[in-house]
Amino acid sequence: MGGSGGGYSIPGKTLGELEKEREARAEKEKFEADINQYIKDLFKDLNDRDVAGISRHLETLKNALEKDIEGSVELRFGGSIIKNTYADGLSDVDMLVQINNSGLANAKPDEVLKIFSEQVKRRLPNTEVKIGKLAVTVKFTSGHEIQLLPSIKTQTGYRISRPGENRWSNVIKPSKFAEKLTTVNQANANKLVPLIKLIKKINAGLPQQKQLSGYHIESLAIDAFKNVTSAPKTYKGMVEQFCRHAEKAVLKPITDSTGQSIHVDNYLGESNSVYRQRASTTFKQIIKRIENANNANSFDSWKKLLDGE
Repeated sequence: MGGSGGGYSIPGKTLGELEKEREARAEKEKFEADINQYIKDLFKDLNDRDVAGISRHLETLKNALEKDIEGSVELRFGGSIIKNTYADGLSDVDMLVQINNSGLANAKPDEVLKIFSEQVKRRLPNTEVKIGKLAVTVKFTSGHEIQLLPSIKTQTGYRISRPGENRWSNVIKPSKFAEKLTTVNQANANKLVPLIKLIKKINAGLPQQKQLSGYHIESLAIDAFKNVTSAPKTYKGMVEQFCRHAEKAVLKPITDSTGQSIHVDNYLGESNSVYRQRASTTFKQIIKRIENANNANSFDSWKKLLDGE
């Protein structure tokens, strides 16, 4: 039963080679673990929302809007907050201003936006107030930006302004999208919503002309992870899958399930437009950065990407 061997080896490989492979695996495992821990730490900052401060601002705005307006005005969270994808410092606070039984019911969207702006400026003369295509944006000295999106009540629901048309939309169903996002998030062990916040952070670090809308990012994420059986289990892997999916998915419009418009990404134009090709190229560049970082086991390269640098 004896033998002269000094240990075990795999045919064709020396003990030294096997040891190097073991060390390489250990280095790769540590690299993966360090990145995933860094991502988890980032979520603490992304979720750090000043609830009390925002609430005070909203109460001030509600009082301003109700003054001299017939009927009732209600503020309802919309956008990233109702979907839990709000990221501190990256997302505006979107508010649906529901106008019920008001003399504004027959007004055009641009008339309502003008009235909103005037009401807020009277109440907050030293605060920055801007009228956009769909909403009035109020920027407080605290750093919070609150967007007031008018919605007119009808017998079947609420309508908002259609971009660039100065008329009211079909009846919107924002809860439908939120429910879909919740379903896919739960199927992915509640990791999809944190991932969306992380992608928004990466997106915010891009030049403005290359940035996607928050709603577009959310829609891409749902599509990328609706098949949970093939979804990665780590945040690092999810970032990689999102980018690879988005590289191709941005080339075609995504249908808007809320009814606000036909597509969630109208701002990029028709299929394979110049703007869509530019968005696809941006994701190709991000994927290349990821591949280079992975090949070099470079934590610093990943950190720069995640920090939007």
